[in-house]
Amino acid sequence: MKFANINHCWASLMIEELLRLGVDYFCVAPGSRNSPLSIALAQNKKAVSCVHFDERGLAFHAMGYAAATHKPTVLISTSGTAAANFFPAIIEASKKKLPMIVLTADRPPELRQTGALQTIDQVGLFGKHVQWAHDMPCPDRDIPASYVLTTMDQAWYQALRHRGVVHINCMYRPPLALESKEKGIADYIQSLEPWSESTRPLTDYVDGVSRLSIDVTDIVRRLEAVKNGVIVVGKIAGDNEAKWVLKLAAKLGWPVFPDISSGLRLGHQDIHLIHYFDAFLSSPNALKNLSFDGILHLGGRMTSKRYYEFAQNQKLKEYVMVLNHSLRNDPNHQVSLRIEASVTNFVQKIIGHMKPGKISTALEFLSKANRETDKTIDAFWAQYERISEPGVARLVSRLIPKNGGLFLSNSMPIRDMASFADFKGPIVRVNGNRGASGIDGIIASASGYARGLKIPVTLMIGDLAALHDLNSLSLLRTLEYPLIIVVLNNGGGGIFSFLPISEFKEGFEKFWSTPHPYTLGAAASMFELNYCMPQDGASFMKAYKAAFKTKTSTIIEVMTTRLENLKVHRLLQEAINNELHPT
Repeated sequence: MKFANINHCWASLMIEELLRLGVDYFCVAPGSRNSPLSIALAQNKKAVSCVHFDERGLAFHAMGYAAATHKPTVLISTSGTAAANFFPAIIEASKKKLPMIVLTADRPPELRQTGALQTIDQVGLFGKHVQWAHDMPCPDRDIPASYVLTTMDQAWYQALRHRGVVHINCMYRPPLALESKEKGIADYIQSLEPWSESTRPLTDYVDGVSRLSIDVTDIVRRLEAVKNGVIVVGKIAGDNEAKWVLKLAAKLGWPVFPDISSGLRLGHQDIHLIHYFDAFLSSPNALKNLSFDGILHLGGRMTSKRYYEFAQNQKLKEYVMVLNHSLRNDPNHQVSLRIEASVTNFVQKIIGHMKPGKISTALEFLSKANRETDKTIDAFWAQYERISEPGVARLVSRLIPKNGGLFLSNSMPIRDMASFADFKGPIVRVNGNRGASGIDGIIASASGYARGLKIPVTLMIGDLAALHDLNSLSLLRTLEYPLIIVVLNNGGGGIFSFLPISEFKEGFEKFWSTPHPYTLGAAASMFELNYCMPQDGASFMKAYKAAFKTKTSTIIEVMTTRLENLKVHRLLQEAINNELHPT
């Protein structure tokens, strides 16, 4: 290895060690102070990188990639507010427990708190939203070169072990480029000769604590004491965990409420799955004579607010939660037993000790109601001629390719898919930003998700979220597989029409609905994307199918109104209520 100067040396060692550790994607925001890192990336032929002018969008793109691959993505910025623009995505990644390594370039200590240009206090910039942080000194030949390597090794392990974000703040003095040639660098790195001749990182970490070591006897006893239980499933790790969930449901004889993020809501037709549980919880009398004394919560948080209201009203003996990290995930403060483990590990440990249970009365009732609801929704759309937001969700759930990717924006899109998707469609991989649940960075996140999955991805997004992230449309030009963006445009914040604040007539339209006149045709043209605006269900299906036949990403914009959207939701829920409890 030949290096022009000590900055070049340290940056090159950092990039090389991260590659050896397994990093396969670097996301870079252009700048001057981070030039040593950018030069090292450009010179390392093994490195795959994405460069984007918008730091906020770049960070969400990196997070989406991490969500798809479950491997740490590296995010690099220059100093100042460039680094601060990473913050929203770091918050979301932290909440979602996604591994990311953030490298922010910084001024040297003599320029801190001096009024030097583009200098802010970057130490601890991201606060409690990172799992581990390190203020790396200016490259110095008095510091062993091995320090650079072990720092990267520690960052990698911390990101994976705690499933979160780590931050390394890298100070640099000039020269930032290669114009200065320093003597003695070869002698400085001589101690790294064994490392240089290998392909392994300097330090290998072995995780020996992520195992379910608790005595299963107490867990089994507590679950078997439940007379009428339900399994609720949030975000889990994939198809293997989904299979183990269904095996446990069959052993217990309990119904399963699958969140849209679980992967079990779409494409699975197991008798234990109650796909339309959210619709039942919306029905005033649907569960009037049905109560549970135990809940087994597997995986992450549920999307449905109604579920948490329902759970709070149950007289529970047990609320057992299994989640693969240590943070509290208990907004109702009901959890009686909290187990830190993967769902697969948990089920494998206990299933052999469980006595087979009979199919519960609750499962029989809910399974029948599930089938009736599915027929009711089909019958409703057969008569409803207008294109609508829940109708588009149902169409996408049927038409999306098998094992394709589906990214759901917050507000109405994820709720419509959770409530009205056709479970008889294909199995797909579902994701969304349900950590902090904001509407920022959705297009960028979906683009990173598509990049990581290496398959076409459908994004369902509202108009305000799309307008919020227009810059990120530029990321789609380099995607190997297209992103199909279904924009549900009702001219504002449609979700607020469902909330009590909609009765505040003096200021509701201005302060909450935030009406606007914009459509996205011009934006699609600007960023060289395909675009169409279907007027009915038939033209939507045609456009959606056509989008998968092109390598260019497509925006399909569905125009509705907030008033019509509210109306169709209420009519559909009324039809479901009448079918479950005819008057």
